[in-house]
Amino acid sequence: MRTYLAIFTCAENSEAHQKWMKLGSHEQAECMRLGEAAKHDWELKYKDRIVFDGGPVSEKTHKVDNSGVREVPSQLGAFMVVRAESAAEAAQMFVKHPHFANFPGDAVEILERLPTPRG
Repeated sequence: MRTYLAIFTCAENSEAHQKWMKLGSHEQAECMRLGEAAKHDWELKYKDRIVFDGGPVSEKTHKVDNSGVREVPSQLGAFMVVRAESAAEAAQMFVKHPHFANFPGDAVEILERLPTPRG
């Protein structure tokens, strides 16, 4: 099996986030309750495939580039590491995931962890 990084995206300017913000507090609470239950069921279903449940990340990131360091809004909501036979199989695990089925997330991006080149 191969190892994959699953990145849960959640941009404040996304359509999903805008819809979420239009919900009332009771509707948001109900979505959260249903989402937590669905997430728990999803984790049980794939417990043998989850290598590391990284969890949520902060809403701001310290972006470092040639200009220096600056704080910017993050496009990421959470991450985890999973095992699968292929990228397609890893991606299938996240179809209808609560991140975007119940919560205001946009998508889940799947990246294979490649071997470190040794020179």
